[in-house]
Amino acid sequence: MIAPEVMRVRRGGDLGLDVIYEGIDPKGGPMKYLVLIYSNPTSWTDPPRPEDEWGWREHLAVNADLIESGELISAHPLAAPSATKAVRVRDGIVSTTDGPYAEAKEYLAGYYLVECESVDRALEIAAQIPDARISGVEVRPVMGNEGLEM
Repeated sequence: MIAPEVMRVRRGGDLGLDVIYEGIDPKGGPMKYLVLIYSNPTSWTDPPRPEDEWGWREHLAVNADLIESGELISAHPLAAPSATKAVRVRDGIVSTTDGPYAEAKEYLAGYYLVECESVDRALEIAAQIPDARISGVEVRPVMGNEGLEM
């Protein structure tokens, strides 16, 4: 079970476009990074198996550390790929299909949105996420409107 104080913070971040398009400060200073967690959904169980609880405990510890340091903006797990709806618009016609956009062995399983002083610090945070040892974690800078030249 997730501690109520962590759940409150995890649900608190709203990833509306106003947040996504803040981010890179051209004058220097803290930047926002999206830490993307990838996983193979064949290993997911509901409810989690007791042997998988270590991963949740480590995520809660990372969350607590990032809350304490003031670097955590938002962190959420994502639903299984089978719950995905893909949307495409071609020649003004909208079509939706069930399932993820692309077939893959690993899918986006969750994310952390953090604000920290450097990409090196964002990479340190990513290395603390337990999924980095099992599957994969990716770090991307969040671009501001003035950072589109990246």
